[in-house]
Amino acid sequence: MTKKPNILLFGIDSLRSDHMSLYGYDRLTTPHIDKYIAEGGILFENMFSPSIPTTPGYASMLTGLDCFGTDCVALRHEGGLLDSIKTLPEILAENGYTSTCIGFKGNAASRGFSKYIPYEDWQPDKAESMNAAAIPELKRLAKQKKPWLLFMRHMDPHSPYYTKKPFDRLFYAGDEFDKNNKSLNPVYAFKPFRDYFLSWFPEGCTDAEYIIAQYDSSVAYMDMCINQILETLRLTGVEEDTIVVFTSDHGETLYDHDCYFDHHSIYDNVLNVPLAIRYEKFPYAGKVPDICQVKDMVPTLLSLCGIDAGIRFDGRDLTKVFTDEGIRQESEFYITEATWMRKHGWRTPEWKLIVALEPDFHFKPPVELYNLIDDPGENNNLADRESEVVAFLTARMKAHIKKRESETGRKNPMLTNRNWNGFGRPFKSSEEAYNSLHIGDPEAAKRLQAKLSEMGVGD
Repeated sequence: MTKKPNILLFGIDSLRSDHMSLYGYDRLTTPHIDKYIAEGGILFENMFSPSIPTTPGYASMLTGLDCFGTDCVALRHEGGLLDSIKTLPEILAENGYTSTCIGFKGNAASRGFSKYIPYEDWQPDKAESMNAAAIPELKRLAKQKKPWLLFMRHMDPHSPYYTKKPFDRLFYAGDEFDKNNKSLNPVYAFKPFRDYFLSWFPEGCTDAEYIIAQYDSSVAYMDMCINQILETLRLTGVEEDTIVVFTSDHGETLYDHDCYFDHHSIYDNVLNVPLAIRYEKFPYAGKVPDICQVKDMVPTLLSLCGIDAGIRFDGRDLTKVFTDEGIRQESEFYITEATWMRKHGWRTPEWKLIVALEPDFHFKPPVELYNLIDDPGENNNLADRESEVVAFLTARMKAHIKKRESETGRKNPMLTNRNWNGFGRPFKSSEEAYNSLHIGDPEAAKRLQAKLSEMGVGD
């Protein structure tokens, strides 16, 4: 009997697709991934993770279900996934696979792996720490007779953006301490995150472009380290029998929409994520323009493995894009966020509707509407001028919610995951949210800045 293919899955946290040279970014941030996919891979140009942030994003990615199916929308999801749900490693185990997860234990979606390996993912040298764990494990898995899944949660694009020399100057040649540059003033003034930023921004930094360059440099550093994993895969002799996947749970806000250097909100810079797959035994390659979602990952991977799990997934088998059978299009879809704000909405190829379920700490209007064709950056809120469009999209969203509630037999998790903010109650005003939500400690910020200076990080 022919051995089923292995799966090497790069789950790269906070990777914004439009900051990858793979997707046309003008900075060469992912040259090794670019080359690897260009040699025979598939690039999905319009991949979305519609439920923000990490917890629901990975829950959908590793189950093939939408947020109604997983009953998970909150970052601070309480409890695990439903017992009725099977995760990708659980399905694979039923089909003779073994699996290893690196750096993801404790997340609700991490259930079912045969082995868990931690690594130092919240300090400098994140990707090198990943390699120290992943490369020996890849070599071990490659020697065994069973097919395997190796899932790696890379954290380099996730703040704090720790960038070591010479990567810290790779995309920046200015003066990050220029006192005439005021671009970071609003960032420092944002009280909920200020102490967190002070813990990793270089002391006295004034230029937002420097911080953005550190994000890009972190991606480039990670790309270099990922190439070491790809080279190891080649040397083991199992590359031809391995499906290699690059994707992310969500993007990153950087400096956009006043949601500084994080990944809350449901603007497209957070929703739009990469998906690239290479499997040498799959006879197709190229670019796929169709809109797809992270819920499509599991049915697609199982199809490539020749596995029928007997599960009715919410996601679709994307391999059918290349066959005469084709797939049904899902050009409009429900979007959610339950991180630092609680919002949901509806996205079509032309319009984006965002509705706040309670006041947010950015003091944004309760309803936002953007024309994605005329205003792809989502900077011009048309909600007051286009009331008929708001009403139409709201009706579409409510009809979808009603349909999915009926199909799952559960209320919309945006209404039932009530402890999303850690306070167990909704906020009554933006002022309350602004004064309640906070990350970082002032004294810890000072200590960490001193430590980073000693290590030469951010010098």
